Amino acid sequence: SGKYTKDTVFGPEDHRTYNRHGEAFDQGETFSGIDYATGVAAAAEFAELAPEGATPAQTALRWIIQQPGVTSVIPGARSVEQARANAAAAALPPLPQSTLDAVRELYDRSIRAEVHDRW
Repeated sequence: SGKYTKDTVFGPEDHRTYNRHGEAFDQGETFSGIDYATGVAAAAEFAELAPEGATPAQTALRWIIQQPGVTSVIPGARSVEQARANAAAAALPPLPQSTLDAVRELYDRSIRAEVHDRW
């Protein structure tokens, strides 16, 4: 969504401050095991892949829908507007192969080494 940036500061009692590298509990509980700076950079790059008129969140949901074996997606939402925006992802046209390839390349380059063995 772009809510968090490299300049975001979390409070001292927020686990995103004190558990960035698994100091207090499993690192996977904080940013899904990704270093914060890496995640912010990857999210910004992913946002650039969103088709015109689609949000990064809608693009992510559309990407999930297109994965082999996926028959439904159950996203969370904090507001009615967010729920509607999420639902609109189902009406997006399929992402082109070039976008699917770019997402895979982004994952392979920026994320895979940090978390792939967890899954």
